[in-house]
Amino acid sequence: MLPTLAHRVPSAVVLSKILGGVGRTFITAGTLILLFVAYQLWGTGLQESRSQDELGQSFASVLATVEEGTSSTTTSSTTTTTQPGDRVAVEEAPLATQDLPLPAEGDPVAQIRIPSIGVNRTVVSGISLTQLKRGPGHYPETPMPGQGGNVAIAGHRTTYGQPFHNVDQLKPGDQILTTTVQGEFVYEVTETLIVRPSQVEVLEDQGDNRITLIACHPKFSAAQRIIIVGELVGSPAPPITGQDKLQERAAKIDQVSIDEGASAPTESRTPAILWGLAAIGVWLLAWIFQVLIRRRVRREAEAGGASPTRPRRLLAWSPYLVGLPVFLVVLYVFFENFGRLLPGNY
Repeated sequence: MLPTLAHRVPSAVVLSKILGGVGRTFITAGTLILLFVAYQLWGTGLQESRSQDELGQSFASVLATVEEGTSSTTTSSTTTTTQPGDRVAVEEAPLATQDLPLPAEGDPVAQIRIPSIGVNRTVVSGISLTQLKRGPGHYPETPMPGQGGNVAIAGHRTTYGQPFHNVDQLKPGDQILTTTVQGEFVYEVTETLIVRPSQVEVLEDQGDNRITLIACHPKFSAAQRIIIVGELVGSPAPPITGQDKLQERAAKIDQVSIDEGASAPTESRTPAILWGLAAIGVWLLAWIFQVLIRRRVRREAEAGGASPTRPRRLLAWSPYLVGLPVFLVVLYVFFENFGRLLPGNY
């Protein structure tokens, strides 16, 4: 019996260590997953907020330049606020259309406001994940807001500031207000549709003057798309000189999904891998220093014939206190690069 018991004790110790290691691995993995979810839901909003500040300032500069450098040569729709309900009425007023700047990929295109759900954003040109992280993105193959035809704009619903988070609450008659270099324009919501990502026909000209807002549906899922359609109130603005060529070039890209097309670059895995290794390295160094300090404290206590004092025990955990801020910064950058590899994180 004694040899059997002697063999069982080491086996039990080994099994205990294995189970302990597995348990710590699962706890660590669960913590990292929760941190990544928190990053997606809230951390990405910080990036979008900074980008919106930059886009807003850039767009304000463009508007100021246009106002100073153009003269009135044609008419377009402008707006004034009226009561009741802070709704906006449309008036026809002269507006310059010559020598207006054409937005390139990543440039601000318009400002969009939806008072009923509290949306106030600057729209960027392009619908790649890179651009949609900065704000709602304008499909470059469609007209600019206020122009004739089908104006299409996509936006995140649960990440990166979630500008279109509550578009499902829009009702017929709610107003969508846009401002471009050609003036201010009003759309009124007419319908809400739920479509598959492959139904690219929602981007096509429907024979009227409309705006099409696109976001993922349901929330926290990319299974479907919610489409908000609004009808332009008043006369449309004419195209800007040279805009037709940009639209034709963008439309030549094969589009098999609402989310894909002219601006869907392939992201490299290398930055995510490198930053992930960096995060592991930072935490590993903190753990190694913690083990070395803890062993030293234990040896000193044993040499003195007493237990380690409380300050000495706390000293053993100091590498984690120093390494944690560095680890979180590196982990944040890793999450940012890892998020780019995920398909359509709306």
